[in-house]
Amino acid sequence: MDRVALPHDLVLLQAAWYRTYDALAVSRPARTAVLRRRLYALSARLLWHPYWSRPAVAVPAARAELRRRGRALERAR
Repeated sequence: MDRVALPHDLVLLQAAWYRTYDALAVSRPARTAVLRRRLYALSARLLWHPYWSRPAVAVPAARAELRRRGRALERAR
């Protein structure tokens, strides 16, 4: 399979989304409301990123690759 060309800022957004989601997933997270608002804002930024409006984007493959790269970047931290 060919590698999907994803903008670095989109991968960084996905990594931030995972970081926030993981912070919410712990038992009794601190600042729950702040984390939920951040997760919502990151979700909106991911959804409306200009990359998705490009006509030649294979969306399912790109989304899967974005998740994979975002998680890999988050684990590397």
